[in-house]
Amino acid sequence: MKKRYIRHASELVTCRGNAPKHGKEMSDVGIIKDGAVLIHDDKIVAVGTTEELDQQINKEEYEVIDASGKVVMPGFVDSHTHFIFGGYRADEFSWRLKGDSYMSIMERGGGINATVIPTREATEEELVEAGRERLNRMLEFGVTTVEGKSGYGMDCETELKQLRAMKKLDETHAVDIVRTFLGPHSVLPEWKGKEREFLEEQLQVVMPKVKEENLAEFADIFTEKNVFNIEDSEYYLTKAKEMGFKLKIHADEIYQLGGAELASRVGAVSADHLLKASDEGIHQMRDAGVISTLLPATAFCLKEEYAPGRKMIDEGCAVAIASDLNPGSCFTNSIPLLVALGCIYMNMSIEEVITALTINGAAAVDRADIVGSLEAGKQADIIFLKFPSIHFMPYHTGINLVETVIKKGETVYHKDWK
Repeated sequence: MKKRYIRHASELVTCRGNAPKHGKEMSDVGIIKDGAVLIHDDKIVAVGTTEELDQQINKEEYEVIDASGKVVMPGFVDSHTHFIFGGYRADEFSWRLKGDSYMSIMERGGGINATVIPTREATEEELVEAGRERLNRMLEFGVTTVEGKSGYGMDCETELKQLRAMKKLDETHAVDIVRTFLGPHSVLPEWKGKEREFLEEQLQVVMPKVKEENLAEFADIFTEKNVFNIEDSEYYLTKAKEMGFKLKIHADEIYQLGGAELASRVGAVSADHLLKASDEGIHQMRDAGVISTLLPATAFCLKEEYAPGRKMIDEGCAVAIASDLNPGSCFTNSIPLLVALGCIYMNMSIEEVITALTINGAAAVDRADIVGSLEAGKQADIIFLKFPSIHFMPYHTGINLVETVIKKGETVYHKDWK
């Protein structure tokens, strides 16, 4: 058995709990001053003060790690990404800088559909290698668990290829990957006006193969004006749930359609984006226990108003924050950017942002019983920050403070590694 002992953390941020934190609970990140963690193999066996844990063990049996002057906290959980794709769309970003809207670009053949051809043309090996590079960058930012979606093929072969690439990476890379099927990510020209037929093809042809190969545990859909309406989305999500998929939904991003309410009706684990969520939708998500996953870097890149995270927390919702890394609207996985946007523009405290990126992010991918906090029985996914207090995180605006990443008890990244 490998035994490691982290001691003298200036602040040990536990984020303790096996369930999402709602409302005012999000401000409690469980800080232990002069904190310590005991790790046996890949699991945490104890947390407490250094004085308490010193008295419980023989330090000679442990590899001792001095965390003096550091914040020690759970690895971040990025609970919404599209990190497996082919090609790039830098030209579209420039178009938006000149004033073109996201939807106008999508309507003339850009947007999601523009990524379909290069993703279809890419080999599985090419997708794996591109994905590996992106996962390496995530690890540098302290992300130890990530959700990844398909959705850039919208045909059987490519959707399976994307998910197989993620499965292969999950088996070979330090970052754990939670896979989501997003076949209904857009409507290709040949399916315009035949959206229900497209959904039937996904449900009857593609998704049984996804289940057969155990390629995804979640199903998702882009519910939006001129994409999939509420009725078709409810039909798809209901059928997907009957097939055994857990549910997510892209909801109320550009228009207020009632996506938050739909997520609550169908029992989705999370509703994501929510820039235009209604007050009633917010209340229904709170009452139904749906995680409100907010993607502020996307709003930033699109120059849109941010989702009402402050209101959601004040109303008692459980809020997560994720990057939405994708080839078009938001090509970033910067955790420091998310921290800055959450604190400065969404009026969240640093404690609330940390909760949103750890235990609530874990809950959004149904992993809150395994990761997202530092406590006995949890997986030893731990990061060290350069400075002694969490308040240095928003203070260092957009600057990465992660020095060391431990995944399942093993050091997998250090900033000085070459």
